Amino acid sequence: MGNQQLKLARIAHDMTQADLAKAVGVTRQTISMIEAGAHNPTLRLCIDICKALDTDLNTLFWEDDKNSKEN
Repeated sequence: MGNQQLKLARIAHDMTQADLAKAVGVTRQTISMIEAGAHNPTLRLCIDICKALDTDLNTLFWEDDKNSKEN
């Protein structure tokens, strides 16, 4: 399962994957893999992404019980 919340927040801030990657110091491919659910970012990277998107960890990275039971 991908990270739809991250993708939506990035789009809402009118940022491309490359824009967000540059803002947090990673490659565009890293952002792409996080959005696709193929990469588990470090806590530091999660915090940096949240700061860049003016949001919090719960909003972008917390899976509620409903979503986690679908796996």
